[in-house]
Amino acid sequence: MFCRVLGSQRRLLRHRRVKAIRQAQPLEKAYLVGWAPTRRGGPEWCVSDAEETLLELRDLAISAGARVVGTTLQRSPEPDPATLVGRGKVEEIRSSAQSTGADLILFDHDLTPTQLRNLEKALDLKVLDRTQLILDIFARRARTREGQLQVELAQLNYLLPRLAGRGMLLSRLGGGIGTRGPGEQQLEFDRRRIRARIRRLQAAIEHVRTERGLHRARRRDQNFLIVALVGYTNAGKSTLFNALTRAGVLTSSRLFATLDPTVRALLLESRRPALLSDTVGFIRKLPPHLVAAFRATLEELQEASLLLHVTDASHPDHAHQDEAVERLLETLHVASTPRIHVWNKIDLLPERKFASRPGVSTRGKDSGDVAEVWVSARTGEGLDGLRARIDQMLRDDPIVEEQFELAASDGARLALLHRLGTVLSTRFEDTRVFVRARLAASLRDRLRAPSPPAPRSHSSPKPQYS
Repeated sequence: MFCRVLGSQRRLLRHRRVKAIRQAQPLEKAYLVGWAPTRRGGPEWCVSDAEETLLELRDLAISAGARVVGTTLQRSPEPDPATLVGRGKVEEIRSSAQSTGADLILFDHDLTPTQLRNLEKALDLKVLDRTQLILDIFARRARTREGQLQVELAQLNYLLPRLAGRGMLLSRLGGGIGTRGPGEQQLEFDRRRIRARIRRLQAAIEHVRTERGLHRARRRDQNFLIVALVGYTNAGKSTLFNALTRAGVLTSSRLFATLDPTVRALLLESRRPALLSDTVGFIRKLPPHLVAAFRATLEELQEASLLLHVTDASHPDHAHQDEAVERLLETLHVASTPRIHVWNKIDLLPERKFASRPGVSTRGKDSGDVAEVWVSARTGEGLDGLRARIDQMLRDDPIVEEQFELAASDGARLALLHRLGTVLSTRFEDTRVFVRARLAASLRDRLRAPSPPAPRSHSSPKPQYS
């Protein structure tokens, strides 16, 4: 017992020592570099869009603990395959970075392994691209074991094709007769180790997905309705989550302050059992490795009965942010889920450019009508109208019990019933299957479409013997 207490005290002291060292370290000086094409849609539009993402890169650098000392933007018809920005611009960046005392160069673009190697050699400084910066922020913010596994998997998938040039020394890894000689290259040895680690991480994340599937099945058995928060990073999702559930989740103005998903009970006037889920924020140019690694977490959105799309109404570029969220929702195949567009931070608007009373309106979109609510999660303005609208939209899609007759070969509909509904009984008769399930009315209407005809048997009749 004494040894366990002593060990815990040592770990606590070591944690405090590491934290003090990190706080005592000076902030790294970062120099930002962007690139914009000067064709397709006109140079003005391309340059303004690149400048906006460069400002976003500045916020990401500050969130990662760096101090921005300078920025530059290169305009060219095509990216240079060797350095992205061209040899002349590289020399200009090198002189500017040396004059400002920069410690690293951040590129607002994904660099190829060749570009990364050439830039580090020419600039003689540490070079990071946008994906590496986002992965570093995620590695700092991940607290749960699940989040750490997902971030490490994304980092290794990003690192694997970029090992060339970092370990070309030859090493004799074997010993004894027949193993002398140049041996295996260090590069191949590192690749094999990374691939083995990736396989172990994928197996661990698959175990996490299985556990999450069991949790979702338990919620479906208890007829819980899931409401998920989605939106751009720093749109105020966690603040709104705390205001609706009193959860006390960490809120911060830093980008990607919340990574680990949180689920809490949502109190509705109709007393229907509902849960509110807070997910990771989206961002433009989100690394595909990160989306793939966090798929186990983002699968929670596929089970949601309602999505709350949170937008920062005070942000000058909220239209492009909403477009990025829409694209990611389409990638996750949840764009057709019923949705409420929540305009947050109305207390920061210079003028009241919404309805005279913060409430509910409806706007037509290509995918149908999307309800809109104007709120302030910080002051609580409009939250009562949001709760009423959530309750109303959940009642518009009630849980019903229905029996379906499907073809035994119709695996897609059977899987959909098991995934999104609660199957009460299953009975097989020849090539048909009769399933009684409890599910949402909207899903019932989707499954009411005629099932494909069952294949007829062409086998010859059995011979009769006397």
